[in-house]
Amino acid sequence: MHKLLITGCRGQLGSELQDIADDYESLDFLFTDYDELDITDRKAVRNYIEEHEVDCVVNCAAYTAVDKAESEPEKCELLNDIAPGYLAEAIASRGGSMIQISTDYVFDGQGHIPYREDMLTAPQSVYGRTKLAGEEKVVRNCPGAMVIRTAWLYSSYGKNFVKTMLRLAKERSEIGVVADQIGTPTYAHDLARAICAIAERGIVPGIYHFTNEGVCSWYDFTKTIFRLEGIDADDCRVRPLRTDEYPSAAARPHYSVLDKSKIKQTYGLDIRWWEDALKSCLKKL
Repeated sequence: MHKLLITGCRGQLGSELQDIADDYESLDFLFTDYDELDITDRKAVRNYIEEHEVDCVVNCAAYTAVDKAESEPEKCELLNDIAPGYLAEAIASRGGSMIQISTDYVFDGQGHIPYREDMLTAPQSVYGRTKLAGEEKVVRNCPGAMVIRTAWLYSSYGKNFVKTMLRLAKERSEIGVVADQIGTPTYAHDLARAICAIAERGIVPGIYHFTNEGVCSWYDFTKTIFRLEGIDADDCRVRPLRTDEYPSAAARPHYSVLDKSKIKQTYGLDIRWWEDALKSCLKKL
């Protein structure tokens, strides 16, 4: 049986992995968060992986407060850059493999065609720079590692855009949502399923992209959430905004659609359209 260590198990993706773990009989899961394993402690990481005879690390832990990261770069670097390096070197010493979860923020977001894995990276924020540095450490320290970049992650667990919009719909008669940033929402449950399928079939090292299928703006995403939940303009009107009307500490990508051809071809994945995935999530809320 293949033994997987899941870090950051109480986040959105980690929680979804816990939900589906029993569906994969060939995989033996070890779920940890900070209380069980401090991944910023190099010695603790090595000891845990050795003692539990881990075969593969799936690193879901990260510093994800994008705006706050601009004023806390050291904390962000520790979790997003240094800690993944510790995990990678520890699992590599056992001849094991690793799946590092990364982000669309490694690109500058100024493109107009879906980003392939081999395209130039140019992060515009502390969060993006530390996630890219973490990718590089993982690939360098563990020959059996793969990086999965994703975007616009949401779930029935944790804090996310979908839950925030539903809460604001109850609190306000009108909300403004950015309409000139384009990407693809990703249901963490679907990413969790993909990770388990990859772990079962065997990791082919390299960098991959995974989101749901399709493209939308944050404004489109919100309008769809409200339509599916039966929230109309009389309940809460959604007003489109330009990025410059919604200032933030960290730069946001204007275009961050990820090309998923590589992961679909390598693993034969059938990926859902983002709206179908959203419907599934809303049923759980």
